[in-house]
Amino acid sequence: MSKKTLLVTRPLPQSVLDACADAFDATFRDADRGLTEAEAAQALGDYDAILCTLGDRFTARAFEQAGEIRCDMLANFGVGYNHIDAKAARTAGVAVSNTPDAVTDATADIGMTLLLAAARRAGEGERLVRAGKWSGWAPTQMLGAHVTGKTVGIVGMGRIGQAVATRCALGFNMQVLFHNRSSKSVPLPALQVGDLEELMSSSDFIIVTVPATPETRHMISAEMIAAMKPGAILVNIARGDVVDEQALIEALRERRIGGAGLDVYENEPEVPQSLRELENVVLLPHLGTAALEVREAMGRMALDNAIAWVGGETPPQLVN
Repeated sequence: MSKKTLLVTRPLPQSVLDACADAFDATFRDADRGLTEAEAAQALGDYDAILCTLGDRFTARAFEQAGEIRCDMLANFGVGYNHIDAKAARTAGVAVSNTPDAVTDATADIGMTLLLAAARRAGEGERLVRAGKWSGWAPTQMLGAHVTGKTVGIVGMGRIGQAVATRCALGFNMQVLFHNRSSKSVPLPALQVGDLEELMSSSDFIIVTVPATPETRHMISAEMIAAMKPGAILVNIARGDVVDEQALIEALRERRIGGAGLDVYENEPEVPQSLRELENVVLLPHLGTAALEVREAMGRMALDNAIAWVGGETPPQLVN
């Protein structure tokens, strides 16, 4: 019996590629960009399954343009799958899975990296040293915000939100507030706040961890940013379009908030020059899960979902 065909849309760690080749008649796309809408449509007609990831444009239009769809499994590499139109996939009979558990700790670690870097002005400090402009230690040089013992507000208390909360509460003795769409009990000292504006106005640091959905687009709006304390810092490790990027840029430019730390952007990989030129924001190139063992675990989980589908089983991380 011939193997099912699988398209792997982006280079992955070699151990994952080898496992894909063992389990499928695999085609490996060697490109540093995602599938365009037209390429996604073509792939839906050419392969039995696709191991895809962020940037691959499986939009409603891609499903419409595909004609006769051969693919009935999109095994997504990553927890976020807003690059896939889940409704269109469901209508077309295409299953969608993701890789939630593998990314939790690594993404939470990046959240803390951004919190600390933005609070202590680490990006500015490194640029100063690299430019050869550092004149030596001084008592009032580059004073930032103290983190330990402060109040952190977490927007979204799923796996990643809880991992961030644990680090903040146990590692930095922070008071943890959180806002969640539903009532949630968590195994750590944390207070749920029903109103997002109250959370924004009560926190010294805000960390955004909600999934990207139509309902969460611009959840952190101009109004929510305006509610922040003058010295507060916003960290986004969710998806770029959860935050109104232009409103954030204006607040940073006008120094209405203390700063920001971003690992995601509204129109990745485009980062507006007006954001890049600001000193009071730390910018990372979507490094949330960028550790070899994490990416290997994500790849194996995505592949395991595809293998389960081939075997007639329900993929363990099925989302659609």
